[in-house]
Amino acid sequence: MVMFTKSRLACFHWWRRFADTVKNFLALLQLLSCLGFAANAANFIEADVCIYGGTSGGVAAAVQAARMGKRAVIAEPGRHLGGMTAGGLSAVDIGDPRTVGGIAREYFTRLVASYGQKLEWDKPFVSTGGGPATGGAYSIEPHVAERVFTEMAREAKVAVHFNARLASVKKSGARIMELVTEDGTVFRAKMFIDATYEGDLMAKAGVSCTLMREGNAKYGERYNGIYYDAKYQPRSNHLKPGANGRVKGGQGVWDRDFPLDPYVVPGNPKSGLLPFVQAGEPGSPGEPAPGVQAYCFRLCLTTNANRIPIAPPPDYDPKRYELVARFIAACQAIGDDMDLRWFSKHDPLPNGKWDFNTATFGGNLPGASWDWPEAGYARREQIAKEHENYHRGLLHFLATDPRVPVKVREDMKRFGLPRDEFTDNGGWPHQLYIREARRMVSDLVITEHHTFVRQVAPNSVSLGSYGTDTHEIRRIVKDGVVIREGKTAGGRDGAPPYQIGYAAIVPKQNECENLFVTFALSASHTAFSSIRMEPVFMVTSQSAATAACFAMDDKVPVQQVIYAKLRGRLLKDGQKLAWPAK
Repeated sequence: MVMFTKSRLACFHWWRRFADTVKNFLALLQLLSCLGFAANAANFIEADVCIYGGTSGGVAAAVQAARMGKRAVIAEPGRHLGGMTAGGLSAVDIGDPRTVGGIAREYFTRLVASYGQKLEWDKPFVSTGGGPATGGAYSIEPHVAERVFTEMAREAKVAVHFNARLASVKKSGARIMELVTEDGTVFRAKMFIDATYEGDLMAKAGVSCTLMREGNAKYGERYNGIYYDAKYQPRSNHLKPGANGRVKGGQGVWDRDFPLDPYVVPGNPKSGLLPFVQAGEPGSPGEPAPGVQAYCFRLCLTTNANRIPIAPPPDYDPKRYELVARFIAACQAIGDDMDLRWFSKHDPLPNGKWDFNTATFGGNLPGASWDWPEAGYARREQIAKEHENYHRGLLHFLATDPRVPVKVREDMKRFGLPRDEFTDNGGWPHQLYIREARRMVSDLVITEHHTFVRQVAPNSVSLGSYGTDTHEIRRIVKDGVVIREGKTAGGRDGAPPYQIGYAAIVPKQNECENLFVTFALSASHTAFSSIRMEPVFMVTSQSAATAACFAMDDKVPVQQVIYAKLRGRLLKDGQKLAWPAK
């Protein structure tokens, strides 16, 4: 028999009480976990609707959900809101403004009002000087665009979390329960919207997607797969441009393709390919093929006196731009009086700034984008830096190399980076232009038949109106000369605006029943070339958020939202769902 002294007995009772306390505490933690709480509350975020991606579409979705009385949170892997609309895409392409409604229209109206302007939403854009009627009234400064996005999110009381890099997704059956970021933060919600350009949340959730150019046979299309556009065949009989930089028919001097020799030693394949020319077989037109559109930075440059000089990359070597020098020689050989437009169409912005687009030899870096969609964040940073270094080197080459015409050099020297743009990145844009990445494959795939209005997608959630605009996939050798493969820049044969159907923004129900995908939506490669415009992205995202709220209220999978109910609310909120617009 064990005998206890008084002091030992007191010690025993103390330890028992302590053990009971620990047991109760652990039980409490377990209960809180079951109720949806985490031990570290600072790393746990709960919402009704979680939007992954603080892009233009992500902000539109979050604001709509908040306005419908839901707790909305944005998890943004970067440090800024607005995506490309606030990241350098200042001369925004839209197509027909009459197709844009809701929060997108509200945003652009508010944006230009800060400059004392007013947009005429009920009138089509008019073509000027032979170019396409794509926009121009939307030309704004990036920092003003970001400010308006930030104000709208704050006014709607949307919680925004930056540096939220996605690490994993937890599902229960076909429902996403939570996403976890690299820093351990857990985001739980009833509904999720993937508003990234890459479709990262969609992919982590196991939803079917593709990176292939499908080929024409798959959906009976014309412009899909390997493609060589007649307008961009290498030739030397280019017409002389007018004062606006365009030739008769509308093609700009920034899109001139010559039969350039691709080899280090001209005419000698054994000497190897020049930089920026990819190896690979030309393939047969219409065949399925990998590859996404070329990416670039859309630079905002200024001629203001306090501009930041554009420094070359640390490893700058003018020999890397030999292909550009051969392009210049070809232009001079046919008598081109070259200026900076031959290397970038640039549109004026307020306050002495310009939006620099790409060209035959501009900011695009074909082939360098292929790894991006499925790359990790560290590799994406490397790819973005590769694009930046290439572009910086090109601009330095144009400003300094003696092979560049004096007019081009002097024109280039006028420009620098603005001191009030992208201030945390030295004036260089923080957002690479992701023109295309993963695309979802759902029960409805939008194809050329829809964008050319040969078929009408049911249950419209937005309208598209832009042309079939695919930037080059590859710069390769074909028939002994350099050629841009995969590029298209045509219209839609005069077709009216087209519907984007609800089933294209939701996955197959057996794959995920509480997710919307609004940029990387279900579309063929060639159809996506029209759909990918930022205003369309914003409209589609607002519609997705509306449907998410209804799915939550009615306790149904997103695939079973009653369309008549959804349509009524979308129209009430000013969305445009059919053409002619009503």
